Amino acid sequence: MRIPLPRPRSLAGQLFAMQAVLIAVVVAGYALFSYVSDRSQAEDSARRQAMAVARSVADAPSVREAIRTDDPSGNLQPYALRVMRDADVDFVTIMNPQGIRWTHPSEDEIGKLFRGNIAPAVAGGSFTETYTGTLGPSVRAVTPIWSSGEVVGLVSAGIKVDEISKRVQGQLTALLAVAAGALALGAVGTYVVNARLRRHTHGMNAAELSAMHDYHQAALHAVREGLLMLDGQYRVALINDGGRELLGVSDDVVGRSVADLGLPAPLTGALLASEPRVDEVHLTADRVLVVNTSPVSGGEHRGTVVTLRDVTELQSLMGELDSERGFTQALRSQAHEAANRLHTVVSLIELGRAEEAVDFATAELELAQALTDQVVAAVSEPVLAALLLGKTAQANERGVELVVSEESRLDDGLLPPSLPSRDLVTILGNLIDNAVDAAQGSVRGRVTVTAYTADGELVLRVSDTGAGVDPAHADAVFQRGFSTKPAGPGGRGLGLALVRQAVNRHEGALTVAAADGGGAEFEVRLPLGGGGGAERASERAVSGSGVSGGSAVSGGDA
Repeated sequence: MRIPLPRPRSLAGQLFAMQAVLIAVVVAGYALFSYVSDRSQAEDSARRQAMAVARSVADAPSVREAIRTDDPSGNLQPYALRVMRDADVDFVTIMNPQGIRWTHPSEDEIGKLFRGNIAPAVAGGSFTETYTGTLGPSVRAVTPIWSSGEVVGLVSAGIKVDEISKRVQGQLTALLAVAAGALALGAVGTYVVNARLRRHTHGMNAAELSAMHDYHQAALHAVREGLLMLDGQYRVALINDGGRELLGVSDDVVGRSVADLGLPAPLTGALLASEPRVDEVHLTADRVLVVNTSPVSGGEHRGTVVTLRDVTELQSLMGELDSERGFTQALRSQAHEAANRLHTVVSLIELGRAEEAVDFATAELELAQALTDQVVAAVSEPVLAALLLGKTAQANERGVELVVSEESRLDDGLLPPSLPSRDLVTILGNLIDNAVDAAQGSVRGRVTVTAYTADGELVLRVSDTGAGVDPAHADAVFQRGFSTKPAGPGGRGLGLALVRQAVNRHEGALTVAAADGGGAEFEVRLPLGGGGGAERASERAVSGSGVSGGSAVSGGDA
């Protein structure tokens, strides 16, 4: 049977024990120091008191007169006893220069030789010493009695060491009482502090706290989502690796205010907001982030916990899904129209008008092929050509004519690898969607797309016949959330913001101006870089433009 080992003491318990021992050691050390110091002071005080009494007796005239009588002891003994009582000393011994006592607290010792050193006093000096005599160890003073310039006697006054110890013990008792009170007060204070510490540490010991810290650090580095913790002054208190990567900040952001991180204004405003934010979409220089904030409060604002999710790829996929959904709807509509035309051909054949049926079918086929040829002739880049064909069908379903301008010329292989097709689809697709939305409400909805390369740049231009853009909103129109239309189920104001994000990522330029025929014209210029695509573009520019005439694409079936 295993005997369970005792659980290590909690951190609060360890601190309490350490502080209690520390207070006890300090108090005991101070008590010992005070005891030694007080004893030394008591001995010094006893020496001074004994010397003062001895000199007072030696200077008394009655003492000198009693020494010259026939019975010095009979005259001096009562006086010495009275001085002992009044001066609070243990003995006053008056003796002749040879050390024979005239007085003593014990009369049996009178007439006997004084025990102790008297030579300095016989020579005319005064001194003190600690000596063990007939009364035990004592602190004594010895001084001469002068008369007519000679030493006629000696006086010794002393206080027993036991009496000195009793005085010190009284002080020590008071000191120990004060020390015990200090220890008790310190212990109570330590207990209160450690009780509070136990609540904060949940009773965990140091090893458990250390392990929790290690897990905490490992979890912060392992989580790919961004985690940001702000204090009550909206300064960064903690940020994990994912947060640094998603926000594009350096490692020294801890302690800095959110307003000083150089983030986009809408994102900074969301982080500085006192109310919680739930699944808000915000854009940085090259990412689409979903931001959630949760204030930490305990009666007052203590900070904010922020989580960041990167949905750049998801947003791109959603855009592609929207395009696919549009293509599906267009194909469904075209299938319906194709079924109507097929029924027409069948009916003509059943009526015996086979020749007219062939002419009708051939005309429809030539129209569809002509539309496809016109787009491919102007823009033979496969991804952009497919996008334009799909958007043409979508625009047609919404009653808008999509036209590829005659100046468009974008051959296959011109674009360098630095311009991925996904970004081009994001840019051109969102611009066309925005233009179709604007042109749909006009009398004759029309969207014109221009795409060509010139001077080492890819130029994409989309114009519409809508209401145009107010010059006061020329910059705000590219901000996330800005829209002049009512918000739909998924919200508005993200498409043009994604366009600007993609353009900025490739160090391009994005402008909006009034179109020639009314409406708005958005223009994107992207540098082609020094790759082979730019070289081939220069070669084609030198050899000839080769603009394909009649490249207008109507919103018919493709």
